[in-house]
Amino acid sequence: MQASRIASRVTAAAAVAGTAVLTLSVPAFAHVSVQPEGTAAKGGYAVVDFKVPNERDSASTTKVEVTFPADHPLASAMPEPMAGWNVQVTKSKLDKPLIVHGQKIDEAVTKVTWTAADGKGIQPGYFQKFPLSIGALPDNADQLVFKALQTYSDKEVVRWIEVPQAGQDEPENPAPVLQLSAAADAHGGAADAKDTADKTAGTTETAASAAGSDGHDTDTTARVLGIIGIVAGVAGVAYGVFAGRRRTA
Repeated sequence: MQASRIASRVTAAAAVAGTAVLTLSVPAFAHVSVQPEGTAAKGGYAVVDFKVPNERDSASTTKVEVTFPADHPLASAMPEPMAGWNVQVTKSKLDKPLIVHGQKIDEAVTKVTWTAADGKGIQPGYFQKFPLSIGALPDNADQLVFKALQTYSDKEVVRWIEVPQAGQDEPENPAPVLQLSAAADAHGGAADAKDTADKTAGTTETAASAAGSDGHDTDTTARVLGIIGIVAGVAGVAYGVFAGRRRTA
């Protein structure tokens, strides 16, 4: 009976261990993502990288399409030249024009497409970064959601279009999300500059006052020494006259 219990425990432990091994061996699949080079501040421009990994063992990624957000349209997207890839920026008219830095913008970027020019693309086991300079970023949003399509050489298309939701698990095919940082405080910077200028001016005035005071003291000293010299000269002349008279007598 005891031997039977021991055998049962060994079997259960082996089953748990096997499950743990299987769980640990499941690979963590990468997905298309977007990250800024530096910061992506609200209201400004930023250079961002779309990172595209190849998740297939027998096919290459030959095409990447990134759809821009329609709820926060971006007027500009400037790609960086990439060897072995052709890039196309697609724009469309806006129903409601944007005002960007005082200028009226009536069209926005809707999609950017990269296509492998030599057919090689992203080989299995590798990833590729696709840089873009974008803007002006909205000042009334904390993030921008880009939806991406990844096409393989075997015609398979992976749709990275599911929007992650706060407080929920990451979806199977999440869309790239760009987090925006707070805009720079221009007023604060101006105030700091003004304080620095005021302090500098105060220091200059103090130095000037000190210099003026030193100059005044120097001038007074010179006058006193001049008077003393004159008195000494008169006394010398008088002494010479008196001495001459004594010798004559």
